[in-house]
Amino acid sequence: MNEPVTNILLLYPEYPDTFWSFKHALKFISKKAVYPPLGLLTVAAMLPGEWDKRLIDMNVQRLNDSDIEWADIVFISAMAVQKKSVKKIVDRCRAFGVKIVAGGPLFTASYEEFDGIDHFVLNEAEITLPLFLDDLKKGTARHIYSSGEFPELNETPVPLFELANMKRYASMNIQYSRGCPFNCEFCDITALFGRKVRTKSAAQILAELDRIYELGWKGSIFFVDDNFIGNKLKLKKEILPAIIDWMREHRHPFTFSTEASINLSDDDELMQLMVDAGFNSVFVGIETPDEESLAECNKFQNQHRNLVDSIKRIQRYGFEVTGGFIVGFDNDAPSIFQRQIDFIKKSGIIIAMVGLLNAPKNTRLYNRLKKENRLLKNITGNNTDLSLNFVPRMDRGKLIDGYKRILRELYSSKPYNERVKDFLREFRPRTKPRLGLGHSVALFKSMWILGIKNKGRRHYWNLFFWSLFKRPKLFPSAITFAIYGYHFRTIFDISG
Repeated sequence: MNEPVTNILLLYPEYPDTFWSFKHALKFISKKAVYPPLGLLTVAAMLPGEWDKRLIDMNVQRLNDSDIEWADIVFISAMAVQKKSVKKIVDRCRAFGVKIVAGGPLFTASYEEFDGIDHFVLNEAEITLPLFLDDLKKGTARHIYSSGEFPELNETPVPLFELANMKRYASMNIQYSRGCPFNCEFCDITALFGRKVRTKSAAQILAELDRIYELGWKGSIFFVDDNFIGNKLKLKKEILPAIIDWMREHRHPFTFSTEASINLSDDDELMQLMVDAGFNSVFVGIETPDEESLAECNKFQNQHRNLVDSIKRIQRYGFEVTGGFIVGFDNDAPSIFQRQIDFIKKSGIIIAMVGLLNAPKNTRLYNRLKKENRLLKNITGNNTDLSLNFVPRMDRGKLIDGYKRILRELYSSKPYNERVKDFLREFRPRTKPRLGLGHSVALFKSMWILGIKNKGRRHYWNLFFWSLFKRPKLFPSAITFAIYGYHFRTIFDISG
């Protein structure tokens, strides 16, 4: 490509309606998506400063033909669940003869599935993007750029958050680390980012918080790390103390959430520092209460411990624990469905993302199933859509039926709201929620949609008045959970 480059369109494809999209909950607060596309915003910061850049996140705005016509190059980043939207985008861009550069997890794992893309910049952009840009400048850009190296993050720039229309998102997001010290068989994180945990410095994290703050954001920020506590020592000695000081100096404008392994529960000092810094929610991969299935998938950090006690310990520090669960392991017996239901109820986990086991490409599970001739297709990226990309040991029909039963018993209005009440009876948050006009609007919308129009309105009002009189300080949390429940029931097509 020898023509001068001036206009760069950064395109983020649409997500389908999934568990984590929170599409049906977002309308209560008049937002379009949960988070902006952090990967594209980071790549944007690595591109030449003289290039004009536009971001179009198709989850919050339309892609018009005039946007494509404006662009000299279109950059696309995506995950597996966005594959259908990606193919539509590629067709539209090709129709206008615009060059396409693609990267991110979807293409790194399966670039060979996509025709019509001019350049693949795979793996981590800190290594492959400069190579592409150098060749592009010389007019010798290749089709594929890849690397098996895992770069340090000490020179990763502050993402161009200003490209995102913050008003359309429920939360902002930043990244502190990549990589995970564990090696679960079904997880593709180590294939993408390795087992060595690579981190940014405290100065880099504070620079990102500064930029988000300067742009006027106040509210939730999600640390997107797949395991935030992969390097506990650095967190305790450098990162969290710096965030605590920053938050104090800026009068606590943010609350934080992240993902962590269950061994967070073993470290009181770390949990206290996270709370002091403003963390109030953590996602933990529980997967299963079955020891044999945990051994099967190499989830050794979850083995030989009382998982409910570990979760309760985290909750006692004031964290809302959300959990990931899986059914479909080779060692799963028919009793696993009731065991999962009982475990989730006992643990007090409200947002329980229960999915069917699938094998992402390049994982150890994928390679094992391939050797066993049990693979069927590539994953959809949506592990709640009843799809399986391999032949399970359990009868497929029984597995699907058992999975549907879990969803019904967890998310039907009555048992769901009872679980919310059980959790709120014991919950003692240590960070104060930031309440504003949006929360008042959400309350009145919930009263209309859930309390009048919805079939489960009786259970909504039961939770409404119980929390108002029994746990008034947690009334906003009760309404939030009620709205989440509506989203989950809509996603899973659960009535009542």
